[in-house]
Amino acid sequence: MTDQTRGEAFRALHQKGNPFILANAWDIGSAKMLAGLGAQAIGTSSAAHAFTLGRPDMGHVTRDEALAHAQDLVAAVNVPVSGDFENGFGDDPDTCAQTVRLSYEAGLAGISIEDTALPTNTPYDRALAVERIEAAVAAARALPGDFVLVARADGVMNGQYDLDEALARIAGFEAVGADCLYVPMPGTLADQARICDATSLPVNALAAGPLAQVSRAQLAQAGVARISLGSALARVTHRVIHDASQAMFQQGDFSMLGTGLPGRTVDALLADAPKR
Repeated sequence: MTDQTRGEAFRALHQKGNPFILANAWDIGSAKMLAGLGAQAIGTSSAAHAFTLGRPDMGHVTRDEALAHAQDLVAAVNVPVSGDFENGFGDDPDTCAQTVRLSYEAGLAGISIEDTALPTNTPYDRALAVERIEAAVAAARALPGDFVLVARADGVMNGQYDLDEALARIAGFEAVGADCLYVPMPGTLADQARICDATSLPVNALAAGPLAQVSRAQLAQAGVARISLGSALARVTHRVIHDASQAMFQQGDFSMLGTGLPGRTVDALLADAPKR
């Protein structure tokens, strides 16, 4: 996949009412397995990546670390890769713009930028949040190839503002040229549909919380164009580690270890796919 085709291929996947699954991986092995199992695109996950480094989420991974991690995933798979790049790794709009340029150079097909002043969960003032996306969009449009810029309003998920404020923010993001909009964990499926109805742009939904209990078909009917996993799949693996370890260390029970995938199945999924 070339610099010119990766962004175009990624953009083409975003179809309102026909959502693809952006499979968030946390290392080379998980990215290759997900691609081998049919993922049309891979995403990084800020939280899942932080977990691999023994750190918490929310602003504890540097831009250089995130870019190096993203490059590893780009090199490992033959599908577009998108970066979950928190707040763009800085408060000011110029930093967001530079993050876009560096992300393209790293081989990414797009990134998301949120409106949270990390490492706190305090949202930026709405005007500044829009200005930051505007700068990122300008940088994306100046690139030699296509690049999908996703603007996130995270304050509902973080308990910092309500859905009306989120809708006002994504309206501002749309006005300055964002390609895709994202309000993580808005509450109910009806809330998600309200977000989709508020814009003509593709909308990302996070398969977490209440929305992990609804189907792709239901999210499609709500108007979603993309379903991301965030750190949810990584947390599922951590659940297995937690539960199996408790059984081993507290009861001397190793039975969960007998439920693992056969090595040959994993080996086959880790084999390099033909380059396109």
